[in-house]
Amino acid sequence: MFDTILDALAVICLLLAAMLSAAAGIGLLRFTDSLSRLHAATKPQIFGLLLVIAAVAIDQRSLGVFLALVPVFVFQALTAPTAAHMVGRAAYRTGQLDSRTILVDELGPAVARATAKAAEQDREQALAEAARDREIEAELAAERDAERDRIKPVRPPTLS
Repeated sequence: MFDTILDALAVICLLLAAMLSAAAGIGLLRFTDSLSRLHAATKPQIFGLLLVIAAVAIDQRSLGVFLALVPVFVFQALTAPTAAHMVGRAAYRTGQLDSRTILVDELGPAVARATAKAAEQDREQALAEAARDREIEAELAAERDAERDRIKPVRPPTLS
């Protein structure tokens, strides 16, 4: 009786995981912009993976199998949101999103500040390089003048 209940629980976990996978696939096809698609892909993926791992662990009824599946979930739970975050930032910076769906743009001011700061740093670096180039040119000119002053023209002997 207990085994039947555990088998039914494993099947329920697999069915829920399949539904989540289907919902993620439909979301990827139906949503219009990158941010919505990322949400549709990552949220059900992590929970669906958890349900599949739970189904396998319940079906196998082994602590060793469960301990082998825990790192799979941990690494997936750490990498999927990070990858989605990076793809979302890239989509935001390249304008590949539907701005009508964004209610509050919290990243806009930060991107503007970072862009302005980078432009200021580039300008300061260009000015510093130009000043350094002028100093080098002045040193070279001074060396040429010193060399010219050091070498005196030889006068031809006079006939007297």
